[in-house]
Amino acid sequence: MEEKTEDARRQLPAMGVLLETPAVKVLVSLYGRDLVRAHAQAQLDELRQGSLSDATAAPEDLVERIAELPCAIDRALSDEIGPRLRRVFNATGIFVHTNLGRSPLPSSVVAGIAPLLDSYTDLEFDLRRGRRGDRNRSVEGLLCALTGAPAALLVNNNAASLVLVLATVAAGKEVVVSRGELVEIGGSFRIPSILEAAGAKLREVGATNRVRLSDYESALGPETALILKVFPSNYRLSGFVSSVEVPSLVELCRRRQLPLLVDEGSGLLRPQAPPRPAAPQLEGHSSMRELLSMGTDLVCGSGDKLLGGPQAGILVGEKELVRRCQRHPLYRAVRPDRACIATMGEILRLHLSDAELPIDRLWASSDQMMPRLLRLQEALGGEIVESDAFVGGGAAPEAAIPGRALALEADDRLTRRLREGDPAVVVFQRTGKMIIDLRTVDPTDDEPFLEAFLDAR
Repeated sequence: MEEKTEDARRQLPAMGVLLETPAVKVLVSLYGRDLVRAHAQAQLDELRQGSLSDATAAPEDLVERIAELPCAIDRALSDEIGPRLRRVFNATGIFVHTNLGRSPLPSSVVAGIAPLLDSYTDLEFDLRRGRRGDRNRSVEGLLCALTGAPAALLVNNNAASLVLVLATVAAGKEVVVSRGELVEIGGSFRIPSILEAAGAKLREVGATNRVRLSDYESALGPETALILKVFPSNYRLSGFVSSVEVPSLVELCRRRQLPLLVDEGSGLLRPQAPPRPAAPQLEGHSSMRELLSMGTDLVCGSGDKLLGGPQAGILVGEKELVRRCQRHPLYRAVRPDRACIATMGEILRLHLSDAELPIDRLWASSDQMMPRLLRLQEALGGEIVESDAFVGGGAAPEAAIPGRALALEADDRLTRRLREGDPAVVVFQRTGKMIIDLRTVDPTDDEPFLEAFLDAR
C-alpha cells in the first residue's frame, strides 16, 4: 500500500513545473505569482490527502485530477477574489436583460470610444479658451436636439436623476405621488425609499387602482414642493383603474405654481418614426419629447434601456431647474465618468442620424430571421417554432414581440455546460424545450455562437 501511494505521489507535478504550465501562467498574469502559488499548494495538498490516500482510487482518476489542476486553481481563485466579467451570448429573446448587462452597445460605438479611454481627453477642458470646461457640454446639446428640451443633464442612472431632483427641489418638503405609482424597481429599490433618501416627504394620493385630479388638488398645500408622476414600466394594472394624464397635471401645476417631474423610466427620447422599425409594443408610452411638449417641467429616464446606451440617467427640462440640479453638491456624487459620457455621446449621435441600433433586431420579421435560424437548425437539429421576445428591463413587460426561435429537447446538463463555457451561452427552457432566440444574438456572432454551442455538447 505504501509503495502504491509513493508511486502516485511521483505523478504530482512539482510546484515550479505547475506554475510554468501555460494555463497556470495565465492565472499568474491575472492574480500574481504569490496568490496562485498558495492556491496551487492547497490543491496539491488536497490531492495528497484525498485521492492519493484512497486505496480504491483508480490510477486514471488521479491522472484526470492532475489534468484538472489549472481549472481547480482557477475556480478557487475566482471564489476568493471574485470572477472577471465574461462575454455572454444572450439567446433568451429578452433584449434589455438586466442580469446580462442590459443593452449591448453597437460595435461601431465601442470601436470609436477606445481612443478616448487610453489617452487624455478634453472631458472638462475648454480647448478653445484654454481653461476648465463643463463635462456635461458634450451630451447636453444632443439630448436637447433629440427631446426638444431647453436644458439637459446626464448622471449615472435614473434613480440618481430622481434623487438629485428631489434633493434639489423638495428636501424637507412634500412630494405628491399617486399611490398606484409607488413602484419597486430593480434590486428592491422603491420610490418611497428614494424620496426618503433625498430628504423629501411622501404624500400619497388616490387608491392603488384609481386616482383623480381632485385627489391631487386636495393634497396640495404650503409644504408641497412638486408633483411626481412615475410611469409604472415594470407592471400593469387592469380592470377598474383610472389615472390622471400628464396634460391635466401640467394644468394643475401651472395654476398652483409647482413643478411637475415625470419619471419616463425607459429612455424613449422621441416618438418612433421611419426609418426606425415600428414597435407596437411601445404604443401608449409617451417619449421624453412628447412629455416636454405637453408642458412637463422635468423628465427623467434611463440610458441603458430603450435608448440602447450605457447605464446612465437622463434629466431634461426647464433650464433653471436643470441648472439648480447641476449646482447641487449631490451632483458631484452622481455625475457620470469619462467612459459613460464618451459612450453616450456616440449613442445619441446614432439616434440623431436615425442609424440602426442593436435593439432594432427585436422587431425583425420572421422572414428576415429565417436564414439565420435555418443555418442553426442545420447544425443543431431541432425545430423552428413560434416564440415571443420581450424588450425587458421593465419596459413593456406584458407586450410580447411575436417571432420564431429554434427549439431543442430540454437538457439540463447541456444548459449548464453552455453557461459555463467560454464564451458563455444563456438560453431558456419552456415546456420541455430549450429555446434559442437569435433576435438577441448579433448576426456577426452567429459563427462563434454555434462553435460555443457545439463545444458544450
